Amino acid sequence: MRIEYVPLPGPRQRTSPAWLAHAPHRLMFFIGAANVLLAMLWWALWLAAVRWGAWTLPPPAIPAGWLHAFLMQYLVLPSFIFGFLLTVFPRWMGLPDLQRHHYLPVGAGLMGGQLAMLLGAAGWEAGLMVGLWMALAGWSTALIVLGRLLADEKGRTWHARSCFAALALGWLGLAMFIAFALGASPDWAFASIKLGGFGLLLPVYVTVAHRMFPFFAGNSVPGYVPWRPLWWLGAVWALLMVHLGLELAHAYAWLWLADLPLLALAGYAVWRWWPRAKMPGLLAVLFIGTAWLPATFALYLAQSFTYLLSGEFILGRAPMHALFIGFFGSLLVAMVTRVTQGHSGRPLRMYGIAWFAFVAIQGVATVRVLADVLPDPGLWQAVAAVGWLVALSPWVARIGGIYLSPRRDGRPG
Repeated sequence: MRIEYVPLPGPRQRTSPAWLAHAPHRLMFFIGAANVLLAMLWWALWLAAVRWGAWTLPPPAIPAGWLHAFLMQYLVLPSFIFGFLLTVFPRWMGLPDLQRHHYLPVGAGLMGGQLAMLLGAAGWEAGLMVGLWMALAGWSTALIVLGRLLADEKGRTWHARSCFAALALGWLGLAMFIAFALGASPDWAFASIKLGGFGLLLPVYVTVAHRMFPFFAGNSVPGYVPWRPLWWLGAVWALLMVHLGLELAHAYAWLWLADLPLLALAGYAVWRWWPRAKMPGLLAVLFIGTAWLPATFALYLAQSFTYLLSGEFILGRAPMHALFIGFFGSLLVAMVTRVTQGHSGRPLRMYGIAWFAFVAIQGVATVRVLADVLPDPGLWQAVAAVGWLVALSPWVARIGGIYLSPRRDGRPG
C-alpha cells in the first residue's frame, strides 16, 4: 500500500532568503540565475559600447572577450552544475544528503567571485584578483566535498567519477587563468578557456545526459527502452580530449579527426535516446536541446575541412556558440526547470515562461551562430547578447521566487 504524504495545515510561510540554505540546488541555482543575468548584462553593455559608442566602459584588466568566456565557463554555468551535483551525488551513491556547511561556502565563492570580477571590470582595480581567489576557494570546497563522497562510496558510480574528472580539469583551467592574471603568458588564458569548454562543461553535460535523459524518458514514455552504454561515454571522453589537445596545439586543420567521430556518436545518441512515441514537453526540450550537439560538431567539421583544404578559416566562433548557447543554454533551461519543478513540489511540466525561455534561446543561438557569417557581425553579437537577457529574465524571476519560498507540498528541502 502506498502512503501519500499530506502536509499538516498551518500558517503560510513567507518568502525569505533563509530558504536558500535549505538545499544545495536552491542556493546554487539562485546564484547561477543571478550570475547569468549579471554576466550577460555586462557583456551586452560592452558589445553595445563597442558597436555604437553611445557610452564608454572602463577597459578591463584582461581582454573583454576572455573575461566573458571565463565568467560563463567558470562561474555562471558551474553554479548550476554544482547545484545539481551537490544534490545528486549522495543519491547516486546511496549516501546521506549534504548539510549546509558543505555547500554554503561554494555558493559564497562563486557568487562573490563573479561580483568582485564584474566590479573589477567596472573599475575596481583589485576586483579581478579578489574575484579569482574567491572563485578558486568556492571551487576547491566543492571538489573536496564531492571527492569525499567518492571516497566514502562502497561501489563505483561511473557517472559520478566522470563528472568529478571534468570538474578536476575545470579546477586546473581556473588555476591557469589565475596564473595568467598574475603575469603568466597569454597562452595560459587560452588554455584555460579551451579547458572550460571541452574539458569541463561538455564532459559534465554529456555525462548527465547519458545517465539521466534515458531514465527520464523511461519514466514518461510507455515502452521506452533506455540506452546508455558506458562504451559510448568512454569514447566521447577520449575524442573530446583529442579535440582539446588539437585546439591547444592550434592544429585546426586536423580537428576533423576528432570531430567526425564525435558527430557520429552524438548523432547516434540523439537517435537512440529520442522517444518514438508522444512525450511531454518537459522531456521533449531535453532532446531538442541535445540535437544541438551533432549540429555543433557538423559546424566544427566544416570549419576544419575547409581550413585543411583551402587554408581559409570560416565560420569564426559559430561552432563554439552553437555549443554554448544552443546545447548548453537549451539544456540549462530544460534541466533547471525540471529540477526546480520537481524539488519544489510542483507538477513536472513546462509552463509558459519556461517555454518562452527555451524557444527564445533557440533564436538567440541561431542569431549568434549566423553573426560570424552575416554583414556587420558586431551588430548581431550585440543583438544575441540582449536576446539572452530577454529570453531568461522572466524565467529567472520565476525560479528565483521559488527558491526563496517553501515547497508547495510541505516537504523539507
